[in-house]
Amino acid sequence: MPTRARSLIRGPFRGIVWVGAAVAWTAAAVIGAVLAIFFAATLVVILFMAGVLVVLAAAALRARRTVRAPAEPDLLEARHIGGHSWVAYSWDGRR
Repeated sequence: MPTRARSLIRGPFRGIVWVGAAVAWTAAAVIGAVLAIFFAATLVVILFMAGVLVVLAAAALRARRTVRAPAEPDLLEARHIGGHSWVAYSWDGRR
């Protein structure tokens, strides 16, 4: 410990040094508690957003499974597969 700090602790300012140390320790504890609460709240928000994402993904998959072929048998569906190429699908209503 430096000589000046040692002399302050043993000198007339001993009480003030102890009060300053107690205030600094209390401030550090309060800041640590606030940061811990902020971190926990951040995790709760992330988990909530992940849950919403899972629910939306499940709803999208369910909606994709319920899509049916068109009722009109003469209807053709064409998809562009690149360049000048297209592929046509005909729905005949049988599955």
